[in-house]
Amino acid sequence: MDELDRGILAYLAQDARLSVAVLARRLKVARSTVQARLERLETSGAIAGYTLRLGDSARESRIRATCLLTIEPRSQAGILTRLRNLPEVERIHTTSGRVDILLQLAAGSTSQLDDVLDQIGGLTGVRSSESLIHLSTKLDRAT
Repeated sequence: MDELDRGILAYLAQDARLSVAVLARRLKVARSTVQARLERLETSGAIAGYTLRLGDSARESRIRATCLLTIEPRSQAGILTRLRNLPEVERIHTTSGRVDILLQLAAGSTSQLDDVLDQIGGLTGVRSSESLIHLSTKLDRAT
C-alpha cells in the first residue's frame, strides 16, 4: 500500500459516497488510476465494503451498551455462535486481560436491553458479565 492508496482510503473513510471522478481530482491522478486502485483495494481486502454510518439523530432512539463477559475455558465457540444469533449484538471482540469477550449492544428500550442482558448472562459457559450503558458519544473516529 502506497501513499495514493492511503489517500484514497482517507477520503473514503470521511465520505464513502465520493465518486471516482472526485477522488481523482482531489488526488490529482487519472480516473482510471483511481478505479484500478479501488478494484485492487477491494480484491485485497483492504476495503471490505461500503457502509452507512448513522448520525446522532438516528442513533438517539437506540440504547447502546457494552457488555464484558468472562467465560469458561473452551466454551468460546459455542458462546460466539449463540451471540451471533442475537440481533441486539452489533459487535463481538475477543480480548486479553480480565475479561474474555467484549460486546457492543443496541436495543430499542431499557426493557429490551435488560432482556438481552439476561439472555447473555444465562448462556452456558458464561461465568460473569458486566454491562455499561453508553450515555453520550464524545468522539467517534470509527469508520
